[in-house]
Amino acid sequence: MDFRETEEQRLIRESVARLCAEFDDQYWERHDREEKFPADFYRTMADAGWIGIAIPEQYGGAGKGIQEAAIVLEQVAASGAAMNGATSLHLSIFGMHPVVKHGSEEMRSRYLPAVARGDLHVAFGVTEPNAGSDTTSIETFARLDGDRYLVKGRKIWTTKALEAERVLLLVLTTPKDQVKKRTD
Repeated sequence: MDFRETEEQRLIRESVARLCAEFDDQYWERHDREEKFPADFYRTMADAGWIGIAIPEQYGGAGKGIQEAAIVLEQVAASGAAMNGATSLHLSIFGMHPVVKHGSEEMRSRYLPAVARGDLHVAFGVTEPNAGSDTTSIETFARLDGDRYLVKGRKIWTTKALEAERVLLLVLTTPKDQVKKRTD
């Protein structure tokens, strides 16, 4: 795999850097101190199309890959926004990738356009008291009951939960003793 930055990726980096320059260190320090979500930064990035960078074009995104999405977040963090800026975006960008790859057509059509526009905030429910963020050690389990899943377990520290209107919940659907390897 060639990891050299393409011309398009360089343009992405430069465009994101220009947008981020509108938000100075005082902006980020104030939001950190007040523990305030950077809504105007989020809206600026959404309006420029960066939140939907990895969402397919048919759902209102740019149809780019995870590498381009990573460039966006790398540039946001490097701008002085650090984790406050990157965290405000990364769950909408990366957290919806399982829906892009594995979601039903109904789910994709319903949620991806709103996420790409920045109109739907999402969180990613991963972290657990006994597992941390080690996804191979999670215990939360979802059991199919008719056409619905019943979920049993605990999640903690769900980043962006206060802003989120939906949470993509990471669960087990097969008991650990019935899988060939921990990552199944």
